[in-house]
Amino acid sequence: MPDEPLDLDIPDRMGGLPKTTMHFDGGAEAGMKRLRHYFWGTRALSEYKKTRNGMMGWDYSSKFSPWLAWGCLSARTIYHAVLDYEDDVESNESTYWLIFELLWRDYFRFIAMQHGDRIWHETGLKDAPRNPVTHHPLQWKDWCTGNTKSAYVNANMHELRLTGFMSNRGRQNVASYAIHDMGLDWRECAAWFERWLIDFDPCSNTGNWLYVAGIGNDPRPQRKFDVDWQAERYDPDGVFQRHWNRLGEKFPCDPDAVS
Repeated sequence: MPDEPLDLDIPDRMGGLPKTTMHFDGGAEAGMKRLRHYFWGTRALSEYKKTRNGMMGWDYSSKFSPWLAWGCLSARTIYHAVLDYEDDVESNESTYWLIFELLWRDYFRFIAMQHGDRIWHETGLKDAPRNPVTHHPLQWKDWCTGNTKSAYVNANMHELRLTGFMSNRGRQNVASYAIHDMGLDWRECAAWFERWLIDFDPCSNTGNWLYVAGIGNDPRPQRKFDVDWQAERYDPDGVFQRHWNRLGEKFPCDPDAVS
């Protein structure tokens, strides 16, 4: 397939955010352009397993999720493109891992089909909650607006609100912090994600919140992340935190918009 680089000189359409801020154009054509860029334009797919926990930039991960969520790309299209890539370029752990992530997406759909509206119950798929829930309204507001005690959590929450996107690594950490450190109701937090994510998917979003809360199918009762350790590992120089916390101060969240 042709090498078609993606134009990253993104126009400033977001009210003063840097031009390098990720911007997702809608539609099947834009989705295919992204796929061609990530696979054949940069061959970043070959390094996906190594880079997928990145925090800054376009190509540390595929970024297919918004087009998948809106039906502009299908999982089948991506799967067959991976097979083509394996034939044309190489087959390695990274190409396998992207297919594995698509299977996770299917898994959460099957869970939703099996359990119906139970996936939104307080106790999820368990008979009792795994963590005490206090859900103090001020702490809830701090989490939503990126004003917690964790600069790493705050940066991710600012990125979510200002762009509609958050990395997979960020989502796991802010979810863990909300549930295990702040005692927030996972359902309210999942609803906040639904409000802001441009790649919101009801099955995957809810399934991942159940997983972190320890009330999904995972037998492990505790999925608590050490966010300080995570920040040191995945943002060792603090570039991600400084970038988004500075923008969070420049564009604060309207408290009246928090519900």
